[in-house]
Amino acid sequence: MDQNYLSSALRQFKYYEKLANDAIAQLEDKQLFETLNEESNSMAIIMKHMAGNMLSRWTDFLTSDGEKTWRKRDAEFENNFETKEELMAHWLKGWTCLYQAIEPLTEADLTKIIYIRNEGHSAMEAINRQLCHYSYHVGQMVFLAKLFKNEAWKSLSIPKNLNSTIL
Repeated sequence: MDQNYLSSALRQFKYYEKLANDAIAQLEDKQLFETLNEESNSMAIIMKHMAGNMLSRWTDFLTSDGEKTWRKRDAEFENNFETKEELMAHWLKGWTCLYQAIEPLTEADLTKIIYIRNEGHSAMEAINRQLCHYSYHVGQMVFLAKLFKNEAWKSLSIPKNLNSTIL
């Protein structure tokens, strides 16, 4: 365990933030708030949930339970944003909170025990837990964006039918 873990985790968070932002950028504003059916979440709801989770988990990361008493998780699945600008400001607030919590961490912090819903985790385990959680939701966001854009989708990774001889 060393500082390389922290820089690697930070790079991964930034990668998933960029991937989500690149998917968001391809959509029309109204598409952020559309759902595929009554049981699915819109892009805006996924973003609101992720930001709410980030604010709860990363505020006072090493010193308070990651499930804050002020968090209203169920409300994260109800849209209260009227504009893309409001949504994006909330989204950015979550990512900013995450980076402000991770960037000052040291190797010694990684073994500290922190709590999420009264369950103990090493700080490293908690970071891994959140990295997996966010990558799961970013995958949902990319999938939704691809569905909305259909043939107008611009690949965020290696596009189909790329010459297979390129390695």
